[in-house]
Amino acid sequence: MSKFIIQVNSPAYGSGSSYNAYRFAEAAVQNGHLIDKVFFYQDGVLNTNSFNSPASDEFDLQSAWLSLSQQYKFPLVNCVSAALRRGVLSVSEAQENNTKHWNMEAPFIMGGLGELVTGIESADRLVSF
Repeated sequence: MSKFIIQVNSPAYGSGSSYNAYRFAEAAVQNGHLIDKVFFYQDGVLNTNSFNSPASDEFDLQSAWLSLSQQYKFPLVNCVSAALRRGVLSVSEAQENNTKHWNMEAPFIMGGLGELVTGIESADRLVSF
């Protein structure tokens, strides 16, 4: 059994990388491996935008991440710097920036690269998509 950190660098739509990351995570936990966390970085933070509205006949990647995370109890962490640059704000970030609106909600959380590095030290593998 291995312990993984999954780094997602691509948006939910316009690339298959985020979907591939999700499928990897799903297969890993179904085969008895552990996910320490999923870290959304660069354009990957766009996966956590609650305003994503896929068509009814499209796979809802954000909902899939949420379900998998809740079922297998691993955190979904956004790089705060990458998120802010791309207009993805949590409630607390919106308040700090005097903005009335936010578009990232729990269970997604904000974190920094330090959290990624610390996680890498305790994980067996970092898999980046």
